[in-house]
Amino acid sequence: MTLRVLALLACSTLQAIHAQSPQQPESAAAHASLPALPAPMAMPKPGPATDAPYAPQPILPGGVVVALYPPGSPFLKMDRVREPEQYNMSQAVPGRISSIVNIHNPSIEVHTVERGINTGAVVILVAGGGHNTLNVGSESADFVPFFYNYGVNTVILRNRLRRDGYNPLTDAVYDAQQAVRMVRAYAKEWNIDPHKIGIMGFSAGAELAAPTAVLFEDFDKKNSAPGDPLAGVSSRPDFVGIIYPGPSPFARNRTPPAIPRNVPPAFLTCGGSGDRVHAVWAMEYFNAMLAIGVPNIEMHIYGNGRHPGDPLADGSRMSGGLTDRNDTPYGTWQYRFIDWFRDLGFLQKPGVETKAAKDSATFAAQPAR
Repeated sequence: MTLRVLALLACSTLQAIHAQSPQQPESAAAHASLPALPAPMAMPKPGPATDAPYAPQPILPGGVVVALYPPGSPFLKMDRVREPEQYNMSQAVPGRISSIVNIHNPSIEVHTVERGINTGAVVILVAGGGHNTLNVGSESADFVPFFYNYGVNTVILRNRLRRDGYNPLTDAVYDAQQAVRMVRAYAKEWNIDPHKIGIMGFSAGAELAAPTAVLFEDFDKKNSAPGDPLAGVSSRPDFVGIIYPGPSPFARNRTPPAIPRNVPPAFLTCGGSGDRVHAVWAMEYFNAMLAIGVPNIEMHIYGNGRHPGDPLADGSRMSGGLTDRNDTPYGTWQYRFIDWFRDLGFLQKPGVETKAAKDSATFAAQPAR
């Protein structure tokens, strides 16, 4: 059989197969249009302006919000205390509050954990933002479920800002100190161990956490009037987290305060050469504690890491809080904090004395070097 005959047979066979198969339309039929998506629901929004001091609203479901100062307090500006806060919402995530400004009635927002897993420990979260905004999304709200997993309660602090006319070194620090007193005063109502109350600050927020850890004695003396319902309640935190910090009271251009003998243990972390100035500020605090032998001071300076907001090589910007940071070890600093926290006994059941408390008491009883 010739090649020509074979080719004709093959062509005939293909034509027969094609004839038996269903005909396909020249173009696929157009799909029906998808229905429009519904609008996001339960969007948080600030409270309204009224004749009374502004009532701060929770930024997460279930938050218990308590103003730090009573109406008429000398800490407040009477001409501005009625102004509502302003929320800056995420453009990509519906309902996510990225930051807050215009804070004139500072407050705490409390989130407790289930009794079955409750350690009694609580972390007061102080967001950064250069004292111009309060970045409560990445540096406060995201930590509520993270710490919940370990049985740790959380408190979101909304402190006053420099952009609104307040002094970060006084007004904002007072808010942090008052927050510690407030949480300790209501410890029983919130099932919190009064000896497991600490504060964690990020960037500008760390500029509040660090002085809170060393200036509590003076604050308590100045706020001990009989008419103060928090008189006699200590503002000393039982631990402090100082995360990629701004300058502390021990920064080079400041007169360092005396360090109280019962200064709390501290956990510090920062990027290294990529965030050099903040790393230096972290080291200044660490070195001040190390110089006198304060126990349980831990610091992690990572080789690869930038400050939140800094540009990265891929064109994006560094983010803060619990972000992955492109799989660099810096992204796991929060687990190093948990290791330290567990080691000091804060993840035990409520009422059990922590290693941190024992070590602090031992150190305080020793003569100063």
